[in-house]
Amino acid sequence: QVQLVESGGGLVQAGGSLTLSCAASGGLFSNYAMGWFRQVPGKEYEFIASITRSGGSTNVARAVEGRFTISRANARNTVLLQMHCLKPEDTAVYYCAADYFGRGGPSRSSYEYWGQGTQVTVSS
Repeated sequence: QVQLVESGGGLVQAGGSLTLSCAASGGLFSNYAMGWFRQVPGKEYEFIASITRSGGSTNVARAVEGRFTISRANARNTVLLQMHCLKPEDTAVYYCAADYFGRGGPSRSSYEYWGQGTQVTVSS
């Protein structure tokens, strides 16, 4: 069973950048496709991006395409979400999630393991 811990959130001005990191432990990291989701209080989880187990393929939501990039380093058990040109509407709690032997993708139900989330606040 893998444990996930996100970090890197914070307060940033519109137009700025942040990089979120998700550290995995307790399992063979390369067995998991990884995803990032976000949630605004009172709203549904929103898919942001996912990456396959090898890192060879990514899937990025249209709302953030061209601004956000997902990557992973299996040797360091880490997945990153680089966020640029941030907008106030990107404000949310960001979660990383792990899909055991799957391909990730936009469906929240594909992921068995979730981190506790990290807050990202973008001021206008």
